[in-house]
Amino acid sequence: MLCALGAAVCFGTATVLQAIAARAAAATGPGGDVALLWRALRQWRYLAGLALDGLGFVLQILALRSVPIYAVGAALAASLAVTAVVAARLLRVRLSRVEWAAVGVVCAGLALLGLASGAEGDGAGPAWLRWALVGAVAGVLLLGVAGGRLPERGRALALGLGAGLGFGVVEVAVRLIDGLTPAALFTNPAAYALLLGGGAAFLLLTSALQRGSVTTATAGLVLGETVAPALIGVVWLGDRTRPGLGWLAVLGFAVAVAGALALSRFGEAPVESADRVAARK
Repeated sequence: MLCALGAAVCFGTATVLQAIAARAAAATGPGGDVALLWRALRQWRYLAGLALDGLGFVLQILALRSVPIYAVGAALAASLAVTAVVAARLLRVRLSRVEWAAVGVVCAGLALLGLASGAEGDGAGPAWLRWALVGAVAGVLLLGVAGGRLPERGRALALGLGAGLGFGVVEVAVRLIDGLTPAALFTNPAAYALLLGGGAAFLLLTSALQRGSVTTATAGLVLGETVAPALIGVVWLGDRTRPGLGWLAVLGFAVAVAGALALSRFGEAPVESADRVAARK
């Protein structure tokens, strides 16, 4: 659970650092995506954000190999609370009382989950589940194509949901990889689903944040990466709670996800505040 929380801290902090660096790069002059990326990569904040993303991914994998998927998914959604707190400190973003309350709600939900979560399930899942993950990636891409043609609000929700489902594929695939030798990886469809699902998720999330409401896209992301993977973990992979505490786990999961949804606007650091900080630096 500490690894899952550490991943949330890494992802949430990286969002703010990369927002500051990316907008500082854009302020130094015009250019295409490649030129802007190159200028961003020359800033320590962007590199620090990438390093935190990498560390967060490692911690996420470790957590998924140790605790149930539902606990890890809720903890990763809590990265929005981390982004909100870091943005309040570094970007001088003013959080409303409702948003501060949402941060507290997320923390309370995670505390309940920590108390109720059992060990990682030992189920290997049915053989078809690995191939189903590959099919799910294809479905995510089709959802992205269809969602890109919708009006703005519907587009952001569809793309965000698709990104969440892609990240959910990654969460489940990690549990279905039972060997790290080249032979084991090359013959396991879950390994391909992990790579394709992660790539598709990043693609759809980037498109969602650029072409629609950040709040709506992030809400779809949170729902997609938490609910479906949690159900798969419980139904097919043997994830359970501590004896007699199933109700507490359900409550903690619902509370943490609800708090994250209330903080959906922090799916991307606020533009104006980031621009002011970048200008000062």
